[in-house]
Amino acid sequence: MERDIVIEGARENNLRNISLTLPKNRITVFTGVSGSGKSSLVFDTIAVESQRQLNDTYSSFVRNRLPKYERPRVDAIDELSVAIVVDQKPVGGNARSTVGTMTDIHAALRVLFSRHGTPSAGPATAYSFNDPSGMCPACDGLGRTLHLDVERAVDPSKSLREGALLLPGLAPGGWEWHLYADSGRFDLDKPLGKYTGEERELLLHGADFSVRVTMKSGSFDMRFEGIVNRFTRLYLKRDTGDLSARRQEAANRFVVQRPCGSCGGARLNEAALATRIDGRTIADWSRMEIADLVAVAGRIDDPVAAPVAAALRERLERVVGIGLGYLSLDRETTTLSGGEAQRLKMVRHLGSSLTGLLFVLDEPSTGLHPRDVGRLGELLLRLRDRGNTVLVVEHDPDVIAIADHVVDMGPRAGAEGGEVVFQGPGGLLRDADTVTGRALRRRTPLKESFRTPDGWLPVTGARLHNLKDIAVRFPTGVLTAVTGVAGSGKSTLVSTVFTAAYPEAVVIDQGAITASSRSTPASYLGVMDTVRKVFARRTGVRPGLFSFNSEGACRECSGRGAIHTDLAFMDPVTTVCPVCGGERFREEVLRLRVDGRSIADVLRMTAAEAGAFFDDPALRRRLRALHEVGLTYLALGQPLSSLSGGERQRLKLATHLHRTGSAYVLDEPTTGLHLADVSTLVGLLDRLVDAGNSVICVEHNLDVVKRADWVVDLGPDGGKHGGEVVFEGTPAELLRHPSSCTAEHLRRDLGRPAPAR
Repeated sequence: MERDIVIEGARENNLRNISLTLPKNRITVFTGVSGSGKSSLVFDTIAVESQRQLNDTYSSFVRNRLPKYERPRVDAIDELSVAIVVDQKPVGGNARSTVGTMTDIHAALRVLFSRHGTPSAGPATAYSFNDPSGMCPACDGLGRTLHLDVERAVDPSKSLREGALLLPGLAPGGWEWHLYADSGRFDLDKPLGKYTGEERELLLHGADFSVRVTMKSGSFDMRFEGIVNRFTRLYLKRDTGDLSARRQEAANRFVVQRPCGSCGGARLNEAALATRIDGRTIADWSRMEIADLVAVAGRIDDPVAAPVAAALRERLERVVGIGLGYLSLDRETTTLSGGEAQRLKMVRHLGSSLTGLLFVLDEPSTGLHPRDVGRLGELLLRLRDRGNTVLVVEHDPDVIAIADHVVDMGPRAGAEGGEVVFQGPGGLLRDADTVTGRALRRRTPLKESFRTPDGWLPVTGARLHNLKDIAVRFPTGVLTAVTGVAGSGKSTLVSTVFTAAYPEAVVIDQGAITASSRSTPASYLGVMDTVRKVFARRTGVRPGLFSFNSEGACRECSGRGAIHTDLAFMDPVTTVCPVCGGERFREEVLRLRVDGRSIADVLRMTAAEAGAFFDDPALRRRLRALHEVGLTYLALGQPLSSLSGGERQRLKLATHLHRTGSAYVLDEPTTGLHLADVSTLVGLLDRLVDAGNSVICVEHNLDVVKRADWVVDLGPDGGKHGGEVVFEGTPAELLRHPSSCTAEHLRRDLGRPAPAR
């Protein structure tokens, strides 16, 4: 019988020396408010220790090429299995990585075409756009080519002397500019718009003659090269990695991307595209929605190809089963959302024959409509039933409901969290006297009265991706929820089409906070300048001394507060700086005090404590924004890298508060939020509306839908079966809609009967 995983003395981040036992071959769900220590325990302690010990089993040659994990702050972890971390980090890869290659489904498809397609192009590699034997020679298997946009490259209203050439390096007077100016073929004072066809062709594509270029340093001969040919050689037909980032960015402004003229975007050469099964090429199969491919693969009954087709269909059905049937195999992985990427990783692991593994998942319900959460639960149960242990950090009640074991962290967040406040069978959590238990018992009622719109922001003719030429009116002065199953077109409509039509809208998406490894809540909110000025004014020294990023930094650790030592083939070690003791500042800076507090003391303050300490109105206003988004417990100097996903998103929202007359667009703002935090968030959105703003949320959380004034529901399904407006109106009216998936789950949540047909 498998022995349990035993953790003793976990102290990573805010964990308070906790010890606990986790059952093997079971699903354990970790709950708790954002910042309570869930990720610190599951990812930073359990998963890191498993990966670290696994790496220790390899040779030093291999270890030196693997990611290095520092030993977590824990006394011991016994009976630990090999961990497979399925997180929400972007899949990565590049333009050659697709849904088909990521899931290995494209490999099975290639085998099918090599055995069953006619005429055959050869082995399976002959159908791979990542193999020289299969890729299109014109685009190297990318399906698109890069070209110089001539319209952006020249200004026809100007002459060469006036700076008509806008490309990098071609400013008047430079040696590259002299190649054209000294050629004797062009009138330097004639606007390019008045060039003859022959002159324009020579300037853009001319070649095969030499030019005597005269500079202050002397004269030399250069081969003439039209600006299109030159740009293509310097920026499009070479590795630009050795160019400066500034030069690359300048060149990218003039590049346009087009489908490959040879393969039409199919990525493959003529031989591969000549092969067909049932009249379709392998590119046609890759462009189809995965849900449709299941039926197509099922029609193959050839004795030789049938086993391959059956294996292909099994893999396709796994993707459909997790609610991603609207994707196509040729969809690039770089375009997937975090939730889509995480579920595809799970599908890939389901095909593995390995057992006895430890699967660690980070909020897998992210981005899922309530309809699809049930499918997710089935997938987790299948992982468990194959003989694996599943650890899930999650907030969704439907995922919590399938847990064999629950660990609830708390009691609150930050310094007030880091403890196990409940552990036991999942069914007992609802009765526990914890924040999570109370939130599970509470049922949010439907709003009784709804705000009246004071205007409308229309979007017409929306046809991007799967949107079917729809027209939608977004009301102003109210809270709007945009709902629908995954792939129905919500984000396309709101985050792309609407924001393009109304660029003045304040967009708060799920993108990572753009900040350095030294960034803190104080620096992100812009309060550090004020803090430094206060200290400088009160102590009579320069403000720069109170920055650990410049002259005030401890010289031993360069203001990091810790020394990171890379021990080559061994695990890296991080130790507290012996000179500043982790304070990050020089000793003479730490001696300077305001009302008895040093700058290091201030950075250790929470937002609430700092608000009481300083009397500067602007600083207090910015700190009050942290209170409004529920982040008063954050320390001003806490590294942003240590914040949870929910904390980072709310911090981003805090920087956009207190505007009036704006349209706010939020993409699933409840992502990463505990049930109790959702109510706080909706209260904040209500205050934004009451201040005269319009708020539009793309959201699955039914508690947000219940509190909205207006709902736009897209569907009826995902992919090609979506892209239509199913419903527009108040949540009360949505309840009566007979076919909306959102309406069905809203009625179920409220305990309402389905409307009579």
